[in-house]
Amino acid sequence: MPGRAEFRTDDGRHESPEQRADRQWQELVQEIRVAQTGVQILFGFLLTVAFTTQFQSLAETDKTIYLITVVLGSLATGALIGPVAFHRMVSGRRIKPQAVVWASRLTFAGIILLLATLVAALFLILRVTTHDALVPWLVGGVLIWYLLCWFALPMWVRSRHTSED
Repeated sequence: MPGRAEFRTDDGRHESPEQRADRQWQELVQEIRVAQTGVQILFGFLLTVAFTTQFQSLAETDKTIYLITVVLGSLATGALIGPVAFHRMVSGRRIKPQAVVWASRLTFAGIILLLATLVAALFLILRVTTHDALVPWLVGGVLIWYLLCWFALPMWVRSRHTSED
């Protein structure tokens, strides 16, 4: 648009701050859709467990792990849905760049909470189904896998391929 300030971003794009915020918002929404779907399905399944006949026969420790897992799942769901409510509350106020920053923070918090939910759920399931001393090691291995896939690899690629220019 004529008269609008444009700048060149780190990736060589020519876009105004508003255009950049719009693009970043769309990218974030696509990322959130994937995580939201997964956490909502997992949370739904977790909610049904308490209503099964086997739940009452669980040891108190397993019930505690279950409750922690449900709370983590609920927190993850809230954080991953939060950007939608955030956007609705600030839409039209001309603060999209700030909304993108806060929505991104909520999404990252949701991913961390989803990680904790997945690890806790896996721990509970393996503990109840196997009663094996290998359970903590298996869950630890899966946690390491998640950390590698979700954080270490992206950080490595980021540090290796981000230029100083």
